[in-house]
Amino acid sequence: YSCVSDIKEDACVIVKHTNPCGAAVVGANRDLLEAYRCAVRADHISAFGGIVAFNTTVDADLAREIREFRSPEDGETRMFYEIVIAPSYTPEGLEVLKGKSKTLRILEAPPRDAARLSWRQVGGGFLAQSADDVTGDTASFEKAAEATATDEQMTDLRLAWTIVKHVKSNAIAVAKDGRLLGMGSGQPNRVNSVRIALEKAGDEAKGASLASDAFFPFSWNDSVEKACQAGVSVIAHPGGSMRDSDAVECCDKYGVALFTTGVRHFKH
Repeated sequence: YSCVSDIKEDACVIVKHTNPCGAAVVGANRDLLEAYRCAVRADHISAFGGIVAFNTTVDADLAREIREFRSPEDGETRMFYEIVIAPSYTPEGLEVLKGKSKTLRILEAPPRDAARLSWRQVGGGFLAQSADDVTGDTASFEKAAEATATDEQMTDLRLAWTIVKHVKSNAIAVAKDGRLLGMGSGQPNRVNSVRIALEKAGDEAKGASLASDAFFPFSWNDSVEKACQAGVSVIAHPGGSMRDSDAVECCDKYGVALFTTGVRHFKH
């Protein structure tokens, strides 16, 4: 719910095992119903049995879509979810959702504000640390390579940066046209997270924006070059590696825009 609360536009985010596996925002050519569909299609296999979160009211039409939507895998299997959460529901929407499944938990909660502290349980107590409150709308993207990103690509980059904040490190998020195309999470090396995210994005990775939650330790024949070869147009990472110059040179070779934020997410 924190992830969808971080998005300013009306949006849907689907979470599985604490990782956002699907997300899409409402736009000029996409209403909330279509945003939900796009979020499912990002990774319908992972979405099955997950949590569907909205940052705006769920009405009867949207509730019916949630109740009846079939898996893109076969067009027949009705999608199953553990939880639907939103800031509010219309009375009709709530009644429709109650008819989806006896085990579906329907939660109502106000959008979450940015936390000042993050608490982690450790042996014998708790660790309090400053919360990660940097989203795509508050991050400073510093141009690091020659190529320039379009306004649309920067909008997608901000969305990717917001989503990758909530993905377990090593974390990669690929976004285009206001929706998540693929993410890689929890891999012990960054290049495997890149591979997973690009595999999920498929051919749609061409022209997409990619965000990395921490710097790239290697670029050539590694994370950055693989993203460039897949057709990604814009890359953002915090910077700070001893080999940052390799990332710049690699992006310049492929004509890819590169930005640094100076702040890493690094969720563990």
